[in-house]
Amino acid sequence: MLIVPEREISNLMTREAASSAVERVFAAMASKDAYNFPVIREAIGHEEALYGFKGGFDKAGMALGLKAGGFWPNNLEKHGHINHQSTVFLFDPDTGMVKAMVGGNLLTALRTAAASSVSIKHLARQDAKVMGMVGAGHQATFQLRAALEQRPFEKVIGWNYHPEMLPNIEQVAEEAGVPFEAVDLDGMVEADVIISITSTFAPTIMADHITPGTHIACMGTDTKGKQEVEAALLAKSTIFTDEVAQSISIGEAQHAVSSGLLAESDVHQIGAVINGTHEGRTSDDEITLFDGTGVGLQDLAVAASVVDLAVKKGVAIEVDF
Repeated sequence: MLIVPEREISNLMTREAASSAVERVFAAMASKDAYNFPVIREAIGHEEALYGFKGGFDKAGMALGLKAGGFWPNNLEKHGHINHQSTVFLFDPDTGMVKAMVGGNLLTALRTAAASSVSIKHLARQDAKVMGMVGAGHQATFQLRAALEQRPFEKVIGWNYHPEMLPNIEQVAEEAGVPFEAVDLDGMVEADVIISITSTFAPTIMADHITPGTHIACMGTDTKGKQEVEAALLAKSTIFTDEVAQSISIGEAQHAVSSGLLAESDVHQIGAVINGTHEGRTSDDEITLFDGTGVGLQDLAVAASVVDLAVKKGVAIEVDF
């Protein structure tokens, strides 16, 4: 068995490699060459922690396994560790034997940013100039770095529930040589692309915050009850997602579907656009929305990629198991 420790991930996995891996697995999902297993997510009754498993099998990429981990809200304060903790386990599809154990913390951040980046690549207008960020936490910095590589953005605008956190994304914009401006939510009408990365249970982005032609990537809703955007906005948009079943049950589409504003058939896989079996954006006035719920196959794709890189660079640890 190979072990790739968390400490090695930052020297192995690039944003470009993560995006390529996620793009490939989205395409495999849409062509039914890969599928996710049911998600397990439980409150364990200790340290207010949520723990669970996401897994699947990618026949195209021959990646089989799962990510185990969750959210320990007291970690940083009590132990000095980040609150999100995860590990990816890969198995040999031919034998079922364990193949690799990979640190999953940074990989989770990179694969989540890669998903929104892939959606921008395939759905945003080519002439998009203003990048909008709703949310300014740790994950938002990964999101913005990846997004800025997809179009020649000329400006970044940002809003956050806690304005004192906006320097997090302002610094990323400055590093990329793009000016930053803090705005009210009403100011998001200027944005051509918006990434929302919050953990709210009440809508933040309303339909009148969005102008025709905008692409929105909703990346924070992954649990029943969460909601980042007004359901009426989804009804005005063409909806794409990583996995339809998750989108309508625990993702951003759950509220529009339950209220009758959308049908399941109105939600499309982003992989179909990648494969060319869905036309994607059809006009410069169309509002497109990507509902990134997060699937286990994303984790397996980036983990398999990082194992290959670790072997090539000689940093993978081999143990008998």
